Amino acid sequence: STRHCPWKMNQLPPKSPVASPVSESTNSRGEALDNLSMDSFWLEVENIKQSAEAEQEECSLADVKTQEEGDAEAEWLQDAGLSELLGDAGSDKEQLALLSTLTRTQAAAVQRRLDTYSRSRRRNKQPVRHVRDIFGTQDTAAEKEESSPDPLWHNLRTSNTQRKTQDYSCTVRNPGKEEVFNMDIAYSEQAAVLLKGSFLSEPRKSKDGNALTRFKIPKGRLGVTRIGDLSAQDMKKIPTLALIELTALCDILGFELKRNKAAKLKTTEKRLFGVPLNTLLENDQKLLPNTKVPLLLQALLSCLEKRGLETEGILRVSGSQTRIKSLEQKLERDFYSGLFCWDEVHQNDVSGLLKRFIRELPAPLLTAEYLPAFAAVQNIPDLKQRLQALNLLILILPESNRNTLKALLEFLSKVVARENNNKMNLWNVSTVMAPNLFMHKGLPNKIPEGKEKQLAEGAADVVRMMIHYQDLLWTVSSFLVAQVRKLNESNNKRYQFCDKRIKNLLRKIHADKDKVEKNKGEPSKIVKVHASLLLKDPLEVPLNNATRVADVLKQFQKNLCQNGWNIVNTVNLLKCNNSTECTNLLLYEVGGNIGEHCLDPDTYLLDLYHINPHAEWIIKQNPSYPRMF
Repeated sequence: STRHCPWKMNQLPPKSPVASPVSESTNSRGEALDNLSMDSFWLEVENIKQSAEAEQEECSLADVKTQEEGDAEAEWLQDAGLSELLGDAGSDKEQLALLSTLTRTQAAAVQRRLDTYSRSRRRNKQPVRHVRDIFGTQDTAAEKEESSPDPLWHNLRTSNTQRKTQDYSCTVRNPGKEEVFNMDIAYSEQAAVLLKGSFLSEPRKSKDGNALTRFKIPKGRLGVTRIGDLSAQDMKKIPTLALIELTALCDILGFELKRNKAAKLKTTEKRLFGVPLNTLLENDQKLLPNTKVPLLLQALLSCLEKRGLETEGILRVSGSQTRIKSLEQKLERDFYSGLFCWDEVHQNDVSGLLKRFIRELPAPLLTAEYLPAFAAVQNIPDLKQRLQALNLLILILPESNRNTLKALLEFLSKVVARENNNKMNLWNVSTVMAPNLFMHKGLPNKIPEGKEKQLAEGAADVVRMMIHYQDLLWTVSSFLVAQVRKLNESNNKRYQFCDKRIKNLLRKIHADKDKVEKNKGEPSKIVKVHASLLLKDPLEVPLNNATRVADVLKQFQKNLCQNGWNIVNTVNLLKCNNSTECTNLLLYEVGGNIGEHCLDPDTYLLDLYHINPHAEWIIKQNPSYPRMF
């Protein structure tokens, strides 16, 4: 476990106020892994090293440097959609709309970055906007802090200082127990409430996922939203909100969220290996529009799923480096022409190609910018909070990286599911894949001496969490969806007050408000559901407190039969013995304060109507099913 790596893992050290407690917690969890074999991890490291030395590859990613204080805050504010606070030209309305959606802990995180940026630029006397300036108050940051400091921010700083002497003996969770994973309240707000309590630690001593804590997302009245349920327009708002929330969560937990600068990628003459994800997808989409995962990766995973899942030691047992290099050259030449034959390729060579593809991406799959944050998740003592941080990091990833990562994790889950045959349990798979995800040729190699084992185990544990909890991690928290709605509402209310019709606009605002208030008190409502591809006229649906999306779909199916719709297509629509949740029809919420939202079957529609009374409801075919009409 003391072997040195050719490319080292990035780490994010805890902030000084809580460095000792977190370190102690991490060490205690690391000791629980002493009985777990890390041989697979270090064997994979040696294979990577031999492969690199044999080819004498040059770095394909420009060296990445950690941002300096001030520059880091400026880039953070830009990424968070708050560049106007830096004094640059921009739209106050957009800044105000975003700021109006923030929770108290999120606003405190923004203010902290502004204060740091202001201090670093004070010598240059560059104007810096204050959050309060956006809302029209006159107090400066210094005056506000001296006279009446914000209670939450004051308490957070006081608590972080006091945590130096707190008892950090962690309560151990019960393995296998099911716990609630609350997504209705912002994670940072939950952490602030629990700030004075003890952290729960998950012992990482089991070699499989059977004894891991099970988390259940409670379905509220509005159901659960998965990644992919929101329109592209609304999903573009999620990374910004997730970044602010992740920063606020790290502030509460006492971790400094450092990010690497985005690196400039070097060009390559290759067509498949060592090519940026976006370039691969652009090329693939010329052949197959709407491709979201590189075709080469799809082919590699498909080949392994068909003939490699039962292979003992798949992923762990290395294929021939000579054959793998030869296969790479053949793929570069014949893949897009369709002449490459997978039938006679050895499965261990295919798994080697898979890992090589991930490893040779010009930028890490987890991105150069956020790879340190992914690695730092291991330092958070509480398992639930580790998963909260991972959930936010997944949402921050670019869409191409997120989709590619999901395809990989789904395959790894299938490998683990065949453990009895391939002898690859969850921990084995995690230790093999961690070096390929957390090591990269172009990233800084700074690891304190003697920390290799701890960081290796931590990286493997992060991969294990991503595999085991991927369904949870690919969920968009309800509080983020609510913030998107509020952001859309704020943007939609940008009335031009210089307009001559100002009285009409104000009258309309009050009328809309009264209408919403009236709707909230209605015990029932009749709405129209559209399905123009199937029925000419909209379906009138009476809503009450018990009406769910599943009930509407069931009523819609009955109407299809009553109207004599083609019986063959009707049978094709109804799957799994008429189970509504197994049909290829979905109900979408469109317009109002949302772009487009695929609804959970358990969503209560009257509650949704009260939140978004101006939306249309449209039944569409599930895009993952082949079209039948």
